[in-house]
Amino acid sequence: MSAEGLDTFQKARQINHDAAVHGTFAEIGAGQEVARWFFHVGGAASTVAKTVSAYDMAVSDELYGPTDRYVSRHRLQAMLDAEYTLLLARLNAARGATTRFFAFADTVVARSYAHRADGQGWMGVRVQPGPQTDPGEILLHVWLPEPDNVREQEALGILGVNLLYGVVYHHDDPVTVIRSLMDGLTRERVEIDLIRFSGPCFAGVDNRLMSLQLVEQAFTDAALFTAAGEVVQAAEVLYKKPVLIERGSFRPITHLTLDILEQTAAQYLAEASGGAEPPAILMEMSLRNLLAEGAIDHTDFLARVDILGALSKTVMISNFPAHYQLAEYLRRYTAMPLVFAMGLPNLAEVFNETYYAALDGGILAAFGRLFKAGVRLYVYPAIDRASGNLVTADTLQVPPDLRHLQAHLREHHLVVPIAHPTAAYLPIVPREVLARIQAGDASWETMVPAVAVQLIKDRRLFQREPLRAPSSTPAPP
Repeated sequence: MSAEGLDTFQKARQINHDAAVHGTFAEIGAGQEVARWFFHVGGAASTVAKTVSAYDMAVSDELYGPTDRYVSRHRLQAMLDAEYTLLLARLNAARGATTRFFAFADTVVARSYAHRADGQGWMGVRVQPGPQTDPGEILLHVWLPEPDNVREQEALGILGVNLLYGVVYHHDDPVTVIRSLMDGLTRERVEIDLIRFSGPCFAGVDNRLMSLQLVEQAFTDAALFTAAGEVVQAAEVLYKKPVLIERGSFRPITHLTLDILEQTAAQYLAEASGGAEPPAILMEMSLRNLLAEGAIDHTDFLARVDILGALSKTVMISNFPAHYQLAEYLRRYTAMPLVFAMGLPNLAEVFNETYYAALDGGILAAFGRLFKAGVRLYVYPAIDRASGNLVTADTLQVPPDLRHLQAHLREHHLVVPIAHPTAAYLPIVPREVLARIQAGDASWETMVPAVAVQLIKDRRLFQREPLRAPSSTPAPP
């Protein structure tokens, strides 16, 4: 519930009673469920300048320009541009001095006889924070997992009212806007996997932190940022592409970390059939790697993302403790191969049955869900410090009752040793690199990519170790 304790009816009615708020609703694909609320509560003439629902593609193209994809960020942006521009042209001279104009839009593919999959789409609002001011804008991408079309539409309507109310009355507090989006809803009804703030009134907002809020608030399980720091919806990066994922804390990224990734990519392409498409590459951090005393250190998070961006990497922040959960999420967007690049200690964790104690079927269930068609683990070897010997995916000692499982995975090329590790990088241990940074030992600079070294030194990053919340059980790999 919102800070004011208002439900959807009360929010819509408050906007209708606010004579200074006036705008347009343009909705495509799931009825006019947001606009309907403002008619339902009464007094809509004060709020609604126009509603439009351009279902016919030719009509939609006439209004908003041609497009290849009608349910897309591009189409939503075109709708907001056209409707807001037209609204100002028609009404600004007459009432602009006393009115906060807005344009609301959504374009959604809902469940139907022809479309049996979960509904999904884009929603956005552009609104002035005050009369005669430059507008701010918020865009969302949403999933509607309701099995019933009517309930999908109801959920979309509630979300739209929450979004409009939030940006009208809390534009100076983006975190409150985000928290209130799910008022009257549950994650079983709506998933919000992208949010983007823009415009002068949101000039100080870092959209990466806002996307982190979505994961932190459990509104979604993952968020993605390009190397340039732009938040993107996963399908925009991963749709129908092979994916190469390296999981880690990246605090900091080291030569070893990058070599694991690069050697995996080279070996995967060499082993794939001719003409294999290069994979989309993700550097993934799980939420548990960001926790400090039960809270997230946002400065530390942005430091890691900035360094990965400087290395031209796409970053994912997720709420997936286990590898199989991440693989299942990625399968939403692609049926192409999924390749995990990892060091030997990570493989040892994957074989740790303790992590799967709460899962029905234990490690066998987890492996069954992980190693579906096209999923492979490429494993970088490590030096055994006690003996000085090189340990590989083939020679890793797993519990005796799991050795047949280990052999099965190797025989079927589901766990693949990386063939050409760089000997000079094998002694690098990321936690020891971090300790050297914090101790002022300059030798760490030889273990970290030059771009990262410069950022760490210029911004004095990673100077302290966040305190971790105590845990009685290990976190799954």
